[in-house]
Amino acid sequence: MAHYDCIIVGGGPAGLPAGIYTCRAGFRALLFERMFAGGQITTSTRLENFPGFPEGVDGPQFGSLVHDQATAAGLALEYDEVSALTLKGDVKRVQTASGAEHTANAVICAMGARRRPLGLDREDAFRGAGLSYCATCDGAFFRDKTVAVVGGGDTACEDALYLARLTKAVHLIHRRDTLRARGVMAERVKRDPRIDIRWDTVVEELRGGERLESLGLRDQKTGHRQELPVDGVFLAIGLEPQTELVRGQLVLDALGYIETDRRMRTGVAGVFAAGDVRNTPLRQVVTAAADGALAATSVIEYLEERQSADDA
Repeated sequence: MAHYDCIIVGGGPAGLPAGIYTCRAGFRALLFERMFAGGQITTSTRLENFPGFPEGVDGPQFGSLVHDQATAAGLALEYDEVSALTLKGDVKRVQTASGAEHTANAVICAMGARRRPLGLDREDAFRGAGLSYCATCDGAFFRDKTVAVVGGGDTACEDALYLARLTKAVHLIHRRDTLRARGVMAERVKRDPRIDIRWDTVVEELRGGERLESLGLRDQKTGHRQELPVDGVFLAIGLEPQTELVRGQLVLDALGYIETDRRMRTGVAGVFAAGDVRNTPLRQVVTAAADGALAATSVIEYLEERQSADDA
């Protein structure tokens, strides 16, 4: 067991900057990431709206750059899944799937959010057998085949554009009659002749044997139902927070996001939250990074106050 000034859970665009700021202030910080540094941005083909990259930057490259900056600042990073958090009291406890246990005076929750499932029968059965939540991860498996993307936001449109370069045909299935994606992204999709947009349409059924073979669709305006043969489907219908570790310990909003004040402080002393896991009006890389900086600044103030009290 090792003790740190601060433990950060999650190595995405919020957690890594939090580590940079904390370590640069001279405190010992440890970050846990269960997969790879950079978070969901590493599954993006291109990050085009982060300051300092006028031509854009590849998602994996961006994640690698921030990772390198954080470790150069002194951040300790372990690739292990946090299995339990004990947040009450002056000393916080963090247990991992590998059996390790560490303690800290402060914790920053930066677990992020995951792609939301459709909630249909056989969704789990088709995962990895024609159903995916990551176009950049799995798109190459569908080269020259027919796929569908479900959603109408930035991620769905980005996925559709990416897949259009690889596949034979892309059907973008959206439940509304306008795209929610920002203007530039939406216009690209509308102009791309390789993308067929199915407006006012929802997926009611996933069909197939051992692999996904088709989708059961319904037009929400006319009620008309049809079957759409596809080799794969990519889901991009929003996010749900990864707050399982803190349920019952922190206050969550109606959607399950962690409630914080503007300084990223939760209702438990010494516990902070940053990025997509908290209740924020905008979930972008730039706002996640800002959250991480604010959370770290609040951690630094909290630790300094504790030191002053101990010295008194």
